Amino acid sequence: MTNSIFYNDLKAAQALLYDFISVRISNISERKESVEYGAGCYQINGRNAVIRSAKITPKKIGQFVAIWQRNEHGITVAYNSQDDLDLMIINCRNRDLFGQFIFPKAALVKHTIIIDDHKKGKNGMRVYPKWDKPLNAQAIKTQKWQLDYFLDLTSNNIDLERAKTLYSI
Repeated sequence: MTNSIFYNDLKAAQALLYDFISVRISNISERKESVEYGAGCYQINGRNAVIRSAKITPKKIGQFVAIWQRNEHGITVAYNSQDDLDLMIINCRNRDLFGQFIFPKAALVKHTIIIDDHKKGKNGMRVYPKWDKPLNAQAIKTQKWQLDYFLDLTSNNIDLERAKTLYSI
């Protein structure tokens, strides 16, 4: 493994979580065109996962993550419900804090993050880990639904049963 955001986050998740919940990682692929967002994909027990790492931005609470892909014409587009993905995992860090959003495809469709039935999807989004305290109503509403899919990997007291549920193990 190389020394990149994608591989560093994979190594951390493996050491803190995957080794403890019988996760088998295969078909690992880093996306070089979006390396600053830790972009890549791998299979988790045979399920296709799109991986990203969120970034702290200087002026807004929360973290931004680019979640686009390129279509057959090389144009950046949002993911589509027909794409071969089961999970979108977004890694979040803030100093010593580390966690993951493990979004199933159905949640991403429901919240119009990925395209379905002619609804426009998103090429990027803001995520709000549990340690962030958003101030405006829309951000608070967004954090509320997102936290249903958040797993804190910071402590030695990781909720492994919750992890198994989020990863559908």
